[in-house]
Amino acid sequence: MKQVKNLIVVAAFLLLGSTIANAQTSTSKVAHIASQELVELLPKAKAAEKQLRNYAKTYEAELVNMDKALQTKAQEAQQNAPNRSNEENQRILAQIQEDRKKIEDFYTKSQESLSQKRTDLLKPVYNQAREAIFKVARAKGFDYVLDSTTGTGLIMADGYDLMADVKKELGIK
Repeated sequence: MKQVKNLIVVAAFLLLGSTIANAQTSTSKVAHIASQELVELLPKAKAAEKQLRNYAKTYEAELVNMDKALQTKAQEAQQNAPNRSNEENQRILAQIQEDRKKIEDFYTKSQESLSQKRTDLLKPVYNQAREAIFKVARAKGFDYVLDSTTGTGLIMADGYDLMADVKKELGIK
């Protein structure tokens, strides 16, 4: 009889614990925000994008100059080829190929540099947005915030949209 009572008490605790756990998870508040849209609205992001465009233009101008110099060198080599020995033409052709490789390497390095610069400039902006989202979500009592940016995997966002509150927190309209 005592074992039956103990079994009933254990079952009751298990049932009660399960009910409490379900009640806690069902009361979680969820909100959503399009984080990428928020970041693009920040003045620091706009300034970073402008800086990146200027940085890219510098690389582009250098690439154009390098390409023009290579084209000129190739044209001169072709025009003067009949007047030079075969070995001389081979040497000049090898130099042109080496210059072409340098341009390709410069392009690759410029793309890597631009990518790193983008990361360096935008990381503080993303951190600022993230901190504001956390602050507003906690102040409003939300347990979870989903990113409703297109392509992030969220299909439906009928919950509360934090965008207006976070924009207010950041002082943007």
